[in-house]
Amino acid sequence: MKEVAILPEQAPAMPLPGAVLFPHALLPLYIFEPRYREMLAHALAHERMFCVALLRPESVQWKTEDDFFEVGTIGLIRACVGRGDGTSNLILQGLQRVRFADFLQLHLGTKVLELYARFKTLGRQLPTKIDRYVTDMTDLAMLADLMASTFIEDPVRRQQVLEELDLNTRLRLVIQYLREETGNAAA
Repeated sequence: MKEVAILPEQAPAMPLPGAVLFPHALLPLYIFEPRYREMLAHALAHERMFCVALLRPESVQWKTEDDFFEVGTIGLIRACVGRGDGTSNLILQGLQRVRFADFLQLHLGTKVLELYARFKTLGRQLPTKIDRYVTDMTDLAMLADLMASTFIEDPVRRQQVLEELDLNTRLRLVIQYLREETGNAAA
């Protein structure tokens, strides 16, 4: 009987120099960078999948999606061994070719949460049950909408966030407006 993997709508991507993962092939990886440790923890807690993309030869490291090729492979973590120093060794099995269409920048979500923490120090926070939920939120669209609806005072700005369909742009708007709100609240 053939094993069929249900692929997620979204998956983290790991751009690497010199590494190309093919469907059905195995790729051993050593995970040591903090951002990839975080990505691995997320993948293990959810679908056990992430994408591998080849870093463009002219890019020393990646900063934007232009720094790696737009076709990669989504893979399934077949084995993972954590080490005492927080690093991990794993075997990733390629499942299917993917074309990267859009990128959610998780650091934008982290920045929104940092600004929320600043609101909490100013005495403005969500109800306790929601507050606990927000810190573990992985749905960035929900996070952006919740923060905008709760903490952005100006209705015109709230409307701008509502109308923005591109999630990265929406997150950037929320960050901009929350910074201004915390600046005003601190003054």
